[in-house]
Amino acid sequence: MTKIFKLDYESPVGVLEISGTHEAILSILFSEESQKSNLKSAETPHVLVDCYNQLDEYFKGERYEFTFPYQFEGTDFQKSVWEALKDIPYAETGSYKDIAVSIGNEKAVRAVGSANGKNKLSIVIPCHRIIGANGKLTGYAGGLERKEWLLQHERSCRR
Repeated sequence: MTKIFKLDYESPVGVLEISGTHEAILSILFSEESQKSNLKSAETPHVLVDCYNQLDEYFKGERYEFTFPYQFEGTDFQKSVWEALKDIPYAETGSYKDIAVSIGNEKAVRAVGSANGKNKLSIVIPCHRIIGANGKLTGYAGGLERKEWLLQHERSCRR
C-alpha cells in the first residue's frame, strides 16, 4: 500500500490541502480548516514541497502553469475533461460546452459539468476558469467567492 502524505498551503483564499506520494500529487483541495495542520517535515516528499512552492509562486503572480508531477484518478471521460481544462489559457475562461466540443462530444455538456465538479487538483487543473454560457460564474467546489477571487487574481497578474 502506497503511503499518502499531506501538506497544507495557506493561500489568500483559504487553506489548500496537498495530498500525494513520493511520485506524484493526487489532490489539491480547499480545506475547511482555518489554519494549516499538515506542516512540512523531514518526511515530506519533494514532490509535495515542489507543489507547495509552485502554488506559492502562483499566488504571488509569478507562475502561470505548473510542472510538478500529478496523477488523475477517474474515468477515461473525466480524464479527457480534465486534460481539456488545462487548455484554457491563464486568466481566460471557457464553458462546459467549449470543453464538450473540444473532447469531440458536444452533447455531453452535463457530463462535462459533473466531471468538472469531481476535479481533485484545484487551481492546477483550472476548473475555476469555467463559466456559464451566459458569461456568469457557475458552481465551484471551492465556493463562488474563491472562484471569483482566482479569476480576478489571474487577470491582474496576466503577462
